[in-house]
Amino acid sequence: MKVHSVAEGPADGPVVVFSGSLGSDHRMWEPQVKPLVAQGFRVIRYDTRGHGASPVPAGPYTLADLGGDLLALLDEHGAERAHVVGLSLGGMTGMWLGANAPDRIASLVLCCTSAKLGPPSMWADRAKTVREHGTAVVAEAGVGRWLTTGYAAAYPEQAEYLREMIAGVPAEGYAASCQAIERMDLVDDLPKIAARTLVIAGAQDPATPVEHAEVIAGGIPDARLEVVEDAAHLGSFEQPERFSALILEHLEAAR
Repeated sequence: MKVHSVAEGPADGPVVVFSGSLGSDHRMWEPQVKPLVAQGFRVIRYDTRGHGASPVPAGPYTLADLGGDLLALLDEHGAERAHVVGLSLGGMTGMWLGANAPDRIASLVLCCTSAKLGPPSMWADRAKTVREHGTAVVAEAGVGRWLTTGYAAAYPEQAEYLREMIAGVPAEGYAASCQAIERMDLVDDLPKIAARTLVIAGAQDPATPVEHAEVIAGGIPDARLEVVEDAAHLGSFEQPERFSALILEHLEAAR
């Protein structure tokens, strides 16, 4: 499926694709664009199917669907290989690609994500709720997972911006993506990932706690783990300088 994307930076720069969280669109990665473009990288952000300006096919979706969309995106932009930076659902998509399309992956950065995120009933229930009542009903709780309470209190306009982002996601797209997470189990695939991998966790992440990052870093050969303090689930947004610095360090080492 052709997804909506935004490309910035030099056309001949190394390609870095940013894949977002459930409930987000490509704007969640705005803090990372300038730092990477300034270092000569070609930054491609996109809206996952069912999110933002991308098409909204009927669900359920699978990680293979989402991974296939990202491969089609690389083809569209003429990129044989790319560094993939994913957060949460985007990180799950990155792990799927690392195991199933290793020749297309230059390196991986897996942020605030999980290789298996249960219980399945939670995702089934959330999908049902969103289909019945829309994404606005889960937006407040979503921001509560994305941001620490201290950040949300200090920057209420940013919290509202993210709340509106979640509420703007089509109900079917959000619910169908929940079903992809419901069925996901990548634990046995982790040892197959050969790409240089950085795993970043938020120390205060209630959605994918540090223990999930430890499983990923322990399963992928030679993966490196970094834990960022004062960061919840959307750590790249809450602690942009630290996340951007870690990502850049990894990309420079990989290229």
